[in-house]
Amino acid sequence: MSLASVLTALGGNALNVALPQLVRQTNAGAAAASWILIAFQLTTTVLMVVFGRLADMFGRRTMYLAGLATYTVASLLAGFAPDAWLIVALRVFQAAGTAMLLTNSAALVTDAFPRARLGEGMGIYTASFSIAQLFGPTVGGFFAEHLGWQWVFWFNVPIGLLCLAWGVLVLPRGRVAGAERGLDLPGNVLVLAGLGGLLLALSEVTRLGWDHPLVVGGLIAFVLALPLFIFCEGTARHPVVDIRMFRDASFALGTAASFLNSVARISVLFLVSLFYQAVRGEEPVSAALKLLPLSVAALAASVLSGFLQRRLSPRTVTVVGASLTTAGLAGLLCTISATVAYAPLAAFLVLIGLGSGLFLPSNTTVLLDGISSNRLGIVNAMRLMLQNTGGVVGTAMVLSVITVPVPAVLHDSVFAGTLSQVAPGSVADLVDGYRWALGCMTAVAALNVLTCLGRRRAGTERIFTRG
Repeated sequence: MSLASVLTALGGNALNVALPQLVRQTNAGAAAASWILIAFQLTTTVLMVVFGRLADMFGRRTMYLAGLATYTVASLLAGFAPDAWLIVALRVFQAAGTAMLLTNSAALVTDAFPRARLGEGMGIYTASFSIAQLFGPTVGGFFAEHLGWQWVFWFNVPIGLLCLAWGVLVLPRGRVAGAERGLDLPGNVLVLAGLGGLLLALSEVTRLGWDHPLVVGGLIAFVLALPLFIFCEGTARHPVVDIRMFRDASFALGTAASFLNSVARISVLFLVSLFYQAVRGEEPVSAALKLLPLSVAALAASVLSGFLQRRLSPRTVTVVGASLTTAGLAGLLCTISATVAYAPLAAFLVLIGLGSGLFLPSNTTVLLDGISSNRLGIVNAMRLMLQNTGGVVGTAMVLSVITVPVPAVLHDSVFAGTLSQVAPGSVADLVDGYRWALGCMTAVAALNVLTCLGRRRAGTERIFTRG
């Protein structure tokens, strides 16, 4: 599970760095360049619950291996693509494979580990994403500079084939829930329309503005689809999302915590990297190196979380992790300025990394521990869908807020990282925008702490495991 997770996450992080070369060599426009990233994020998120339900019906092993095969084949073809829009289409197939993998990975780990060791297994599994975050930019830069952007896709192929062969050999053939087979077609359509519309609007709002027809249409689709979805799922024989799950306070608060944690922390890497480019005028590689303390701390804390869960309850570890993240964001809010030294920023990045590394595996353990095997797929899919949605919401919030004090004509210079060269007098305005954004993120993180504290007091009965 961890090797395949490193594979998919590393590919995304590497592509972020290699994208400028890909855009130049394929003569891609701004829209195509944006959609190479957006299409993957949208597709992965909206297909989570669909594949979670299918995995519970037809078996996680089958779905997981199909995801590996899909991702590997799409990676091979993307390296040969002569056109940027064809790459966008293949990124959609990559995302479908990734959704199959992510939906099933944590569920397979939960099935494989005994309760006493589940925290350790989940911690190591979660650490794989920190490894990808740590090495992805370096891998992408190396391939782009020495081998060409195509290798950002092609390096996935041999690793994907290794994972596929390994999975065929070692993944157990679990029992399939034959009695519960059945697809909720209206529910799936409403998920795709509603959630897809919301994520599309939030992804494009910074580039197009809140009054653009595409953004307005996406938000309207979400508003119309949400009540219809809730009604349909309450009456469906085989709902794609069982509304009864949210009657369990522990589950409802746990999924809310996943969402809030993503909203609060997901944009930290982007914000700090952009700060050193747009405010300090540093090169991208130098700015990326400033982020290493967060990635290293997250990796160490993810591994440590499993051992902490032997001595503390996973609920307690989530509270500690959420509190550290809040403290780190509050520290950035209080110290951010155009002249701030790197040392305090690095210290607060470490706090955020430690908090994220402790929170993610322990929150996943709380949500999945005790769930019946035939419901693990959909429960994990709900967790991931809300986590990814939180990431999109957080990114849209931050991108909208940081540029509010900056004159509109300079917004492109902010995101290009050239503001300090183009308009040095507006750097102070951008720093004000950073304070507003960090204030919003800190408030969301504090709300997440309260959510985790509320979950500690909630009952542990799993009312939706009885079928």
